[in-house]
Parts: sequence; C-alpha cells; structure tokens
Amino acid sequence: MREILVLNTGGTFNKRYDPIKGELEVPTDSKAIESITKHFHNSKITIKNIIHKDSLEFNDKDREILSNEIKHSKTPYILIIHGTDTMDLSAKYIDGKIKEKIVVFTGAMVPLSIDSTEAVSNFSMSFGFLLTCKEKGIYIGMHGIVKEYKKIYKNRKLGIFEMREDNS
Repeated sequence: MREILVLNTGGTFNKRYDPIKGELEVPTDSKAIESITKHFHNSKITIKNIIHKDSLEFNDKDREILSNEIKHSKTPYILIIHGTDTMDLSAKYIDGKIKEKIVVFTGAMVPLSIDSTEAVSNFSMSFGFLLTCKEKGIYIGMHGIVKEYKKIYKNRKLGIFEMREDNS
C-alpha cells in the first residue's frame, strides 16, 4: 500500500462562501480534501494543512515552507493542493530543491464547495498518477493531463490547462 502525503496550501479548490462576510474564503481546514479521500481505500493518506492562501498571495517564503515540508516528508509521493494562478511558479521554485520525490500539483478553478466536478476530477487523476508513477519529478495534474510542470501551462484566455506545443 503506497503512502501519499497531501499538502494543502489553500487555493480556489478549498474556498467556501462565508455568508456573514459575503465572500469566498480559503479555510484553514481540509474538509474539501477529506470529502474526496474518504472514498480512497487503496493507500495510506496523510493530509497536512500548511499555508491557507489564494495562490495570488503566495511568495517565496511560502514556497520555502512548502519545499521544506516536501524535503522532510518520509514518503516520496506527494500531492499538493495549490491555487492554479501560481502553481507553475511554486513547481519551478521547488524543482531545483527536490530530487528524490514524485510531486504532483493540482487544484481547481471552481471551488469544490460550488461545483465538485473539476476539483474531484483533478484530485483523483493526480492521485492515481501518484499510485503508478515511478519517475521522480515535479508534475502538474489539471484538466485531464498530468505532465512535468514545464510541459503544461494555464491558458488564461481559455481558462484551461494545456500541453505546451514544444514539449508534447
């Protein structure tokens, strides 16, 4: 049974509506992830909440915290829930620092609390990739694709993740 560490950094994936403030907020819990992983029985899953931010607020201090969590993890299989706007920057930041692990970044552009389809799909696809992948590296799993982070990008005009044409 493969052990997988899920590092929860926040992002749209986790956002929930606060009726008192009238806005979507990144919570400090892992309810969104727990609602998915309760159905996963083929591995040992540890969820750790570490940053609780929209990725547009991420900075290099946050990325260093993330990098240290990955480095000090005993498992080589890590799934990171991260905001989609800067997950590529965080992947690039840890790329030179992490060599002996398989790390997959995933997230959602629509909160699980509003429509679960995208968040569950991205999480499940990325999780399944971690269960079968043997090649160490830093990956992004979004919209039906899991590839090395350099080979996938967020097409901001279309609002989807796509393969880079020069790295198919």
